[in-house]
Formats: sequence, C-alpha cells, structure tokens
Amino acid sequence: MSLFSVLIVEDQVRFREAFEKSLSQASDIRLLGMASDLQQGRRMFDQLRPDVLLVDLDLPGGSGIELIRHAAQAHPDCEVMVISVFGDEQHVLSSIEAGATGYLLKDSLALDLPDQLRALRSGGSPISPVIARRLLLRLNAGTQHLQGLPPETGAAPLDENVIALSEQESRVLHLAAKGFTFDEIAQFLQVSPHTVMTYVKRIYRKLQVRSKVEAIYEARRLGWLRD
Repeated sequence: MSLFSVLIVEDQVRFREAFEKSLSQASDIRLLGMASDLQQGRRMFDQLRPDVLLVDLDLPGGSGIELIRHAAQAHPDCEVMVISVFGDEQHVLSSIEAGATGYLLKDSLALDLPDQLRALRSGGSPISPVIARRLLLRLNAGTQHLQGLPPETGAAPLDENVIALSEQESRVLHLAAKGFTFDEIAQFLQVSPHTVMTYVKRIYRKLQVRSKVEAIYEARRLGWLRD
C-alpha cells in the first residue's frame, strides 16, 4: 500500500504516546501531528489535510463527533477512525452518521493499529467485534417492520404488490443503509459474499429496483428503515 498520512486527536497523553509508538513502526504511515483538544484538532486538520483522522470522542472543548462532521464536509476523502471508551449505540451510530468509517474501543488496542488503518484505507470499516454484535442486535429489533407488520406512523401505505423481506434480507438492507459494503456485511453475518449477493438480488426483485440506492430509498418510503 502507498504511503498515507495520519492526524491524531486525543486528549490523554498515555494514549497519544501509545498511538505514536505504534505508528512510528510502520514505514507506510506518516504521522502529521497530534492534537489534545477539539479546537486544536480542527485547526490542524484544516492545515494538514490528513488521509486518515484518528479521533477520540470525549475531547476538551467539545465532542469529537463535531470534528468528524467537519472532516466529512471539508475533506471528504479523509477516512475517519474513532478510538473511544464509549461503545454504546448512541455514540457509535452518531459517529457513523457524522462520517466515521471505523470504530474501535480503546480496550481493543491489542489489535494492531497500523493494520486497522491500512484496512480503513483499503475500503474496509474496522469495527470492534462487540460493537458489530450490538449493531446486529439493533438490526434484529428493527426487522419487525420488514415482516409484513404495519409501517411506522406517517410512512407511505404499504404497496400490496411488495413482498415482505425475510429476516436475513432485512439485516442486509439495514447494514447497507448504514454504509457497509457487501463484503463487510458478509463478515458481520458470517456468510459468504455469494450468499449476501443472493439476498441482495432478492431484495432488488421484491422492491422492483436495480440498485442499492434505489432499494434504500424504496424501503424508507415504505417505512421499513429507521433513520
């Protein structure tokens, strides 16, 4: 993989030092700098324009989610990796919605950080296993809307010609709507990419669409996906 640059925004010295030490051993990663609060992080991000932003959420001066949102708008080619002690649904989903493409818990730092960042740069979305499990549990709770039950209040009337999705098809659609690739979905569901593509083809056929974007739009219109 070609050389790529990283900016670290983390307020705790011991973590900054651990990240710096880990990245210093990687010849293909260039550490541009480290910031200790939100304001400094934003200033350095705008000046340095890194390929990867490694950011904590609980920062002096505000939430790292503000910086993630700024990064997505100001430099959309930058990949954002969250490393945080917060693994609850609200923090994870808020980070992903703001533009984060990876999310690791600080207690998962036994994982090789350079390899995680390389995976991020290669188009992957590294996520701590416990968080991936929580996301799947959340999706399970939302599948009732895809089993022929009445849609949410205010949603469009269910087209009688639309066939309800199976539980696995609904999981695939929910994960796709969150921005995960089909290969990543296969890993989460512990099935082969071929099986995921079979589900995708069935979803397209049932919703009478030809692309992922159309499928997500149609599912939202029918009230089958929560924002």
